[in-house]
Amino acid sequence: MVSLDKAVITRISKGSKNFEILVDPDKALEYKKGSPISIDNILAVNEIFTDSKKGERASDADLQEAFGTTDKLKIAENIIKNGQLQLTTEQRRHILEEKKKQIADIIFKQAVDPKTKIPHPVTRILNAMDEVHVNIDPFKSANDQVEQIIDKLRTILPLSIEVIEVAIKVPIQHAGKASSAIRSISKVKSEEWKSEYWFVLVEIPAGMQSVIYEKINAITAGTADIKVMKKE
Repeated sequence: MVSLDKAVITRISKGSKNFEILVDPDKALEYKKGSPISIDNILAVNEIFTDSKKGERASDADLQEAFGTTDKLKIAENIIKNGQLQLTTEQRRHILEEKKKQIADIIFKQAVDPKTKIPHPVTRILNAMDEVHVNIDPFKSANDQVEQIIDKLRTILPLSIEVIEVAIKVPIQHAGKASSAIRSISKVKSEEWKSEYWFVLVEIPAGMQSVIYEKINAITAGTADIKVMKKE
């Protein structure tokens, strides 16, 4: 267990009651991201509080009503997964910077300048995010925040999300690997498997056109046929 002087609060609300635990901030954050860490190694103390600063412990009756159990490790797991982690200043700064870069990268891949039909450079997007003072939620996924941030960026940066259809014909010996790569970055509209090739029609943001070309040509050593069919 982490020492109490290094612990931070993780809190969850159930009805009108708050429940708190004291945790190692780094291990709790890694656990929220999916790392297999024992709850025992995250907690500073195996106790559920209603107010940890005052040392007020939650009663078994309140725990049973709120969580359906009085098992403190199971309740702590629930709070870490679903509650609000009190981040350290350094953690918050690092998470916000990483999330900001993720959002800028998504915008780069999905949106284009409506005049040139070319994506804005990531650096320009990041600078624009600073200029309009976007608010980034450290606990929401980058994808969930892109739409509202694009709306705000449009006040100073011309952005258009355009969709194109791309037809791809891949030699059968490369089809398995190409299929996984294509499905990870596009929406498959139709496909056809033949003995000599795999044909697929996909839908992608216009800004992703160069990405899909690079991925498929790398996998197939340039032997795939790729053609833009139409723009929405």
